[in-house]
Amino acid sequence: MEFLGQLAFASDAELLALYGVGFLLLALLAMVAERRRMKRARIDKVGWVPWTGVFLLCAIIGGGLLALAVPGMLRG
Repeated sequence: MEFLGQLAFASDAELLALYGVGFLLLALLAMVAERRRMKRARIDKVGWVPWTGVFLLCAIIGGGLLALAVPGMLRG
């Protein structure tokens, strides 16, 4: 519960960094899902989620948010 109290007083840069890390974790999840889809046992059960696109979108957004947050966090 202490983390939520600190989150209320976080700067904009820290919040951007948290969102960036969240998007990168989502990109990692999409990468794992794509690998599972490529190694599926039944070739005819493809699925409907474009995991490569989800990975790319989340990785770009997460990297961009972290790139915006780092200079603000270094300044203090």
